[in-house]
Amino acid sequence: MIASGNIFTERLGRLQKSLSAWTIEALLITNMDNVRYLSGFAGSEGLLVVCPDHSILLVDGRYTIQARLQCEAVEVMEFSDRIAKLVEVFRKRRPDRIGFESASMNVGFYRELTRRLRGTSLVALDNDLRCLRARKDAGEIALMKKAAGIGSSAIRTVLKRAESGWTEREFALALEFAARQAGADALAFDPIVASGKNAALPHAKPSGRKLRRGDFVVVDFGVRYRGYCSDETCTFAIGELTDAQKNAYRAVKLAHDEAIALIRHGVKTADVDACVRRVFGKKYEKYFVHGTGHGVGLDVHEPPRLASGSADVLETGMVVTVEPGLYFPGRWGIRIEDTVWVQEKGCEKITSMNKNLIVMD
Repeated sequence: MIASGNIFTERLGRLQKSLSAWTIEALLITNMDNVRYLSGFAGSEGLLVVCPDHSILLVDGRYTIQARLQCEAVEVMEFSDRIAKLVEVFRKRRPDRIGFESASMNVGFYRELTRRLRGTSLVALDNDLRCLRARKDAGEIALMKKAAGIGSSAIRTVLKRAESGWTEREFALALEFAARQAGADALAFDPIVASGKNAALPHAKPSGRKLRRGDFVVVDFGVRYRGYCSDETCTFAIGELTDAQKNAYRAVKLAHDEAIALIRHGVKTADVDACVRRVFGKKYEKYFVHGTGHGVGLDVHEPPRLASGSADVLETGMVVTVEPGLYFPGRWGIRIEDTVWVQEKGCEKITSMNKNLIVMD
């Protein structure tokens, strides 16, 4: 399913109305997730020029046919030299000020562009564009639910087969195979499968360590479907746990549940993070070493940030993660994560793994 041209016309139209407020005559989009969001182009390289009355997608010869098939709302132009073609487009329009995304433009490209467009000001608009994709429409939500369903299904399938003696790498490979079989286009990120003391590393990479009795095993997994990402984390146990492990798991589960209960339109994201930290209290606070969550969409990490110090406010249509965790260096770790769709008076979970403690023999 490719979204209709009307969706992209609407998105571009909203952006075009902002150009005058930003006092620019043109906007250069180089972040490929933003290019896809605004035009429908799913290739790996391209430049999108947005003007008040017209938008142009510049691609090289590898993508010309694809772009014309995917993009109804923009004019498609082919280039052999992207800077030369871009300069040609801008010289025809003669803008005095051009907005751009500094975070996705390298220094060499910026310097060459400014050299060739002498007299034209380039204005970084990263802050203004930061939440461009934050609120999802119905079509996006449908794709994200599909991605989440595939991801949850893959975790569920592998948990039924996993046993003591598997390595972390074997578990990660089984996850990818199950997800591909279920319809995933790709993984959203390198999966995290971390057992024993490795689980105390929030972003551990799967190793050759074998799963053992007494382990917590943290599994953080996500897939891409039609461009959109899922993100979910489960922690399960192998064999009997200590009282300390059980109590820590209960604290993480309670923090997860209370944070999700707080989420709705108008809530400050910093308040969601504070909720988690209140649950952990002095007993556990030093073992919680990251923020509570983040937005998800075409990228697995998007605004808003659910963290202390964040000024973001939740809005209807946002899709965010809630992922409290506790990490005890050299011993073990726990993280539970769900992805939720923010609504006016609450939220809806779109990931579906049971987050009660699963203990495998």
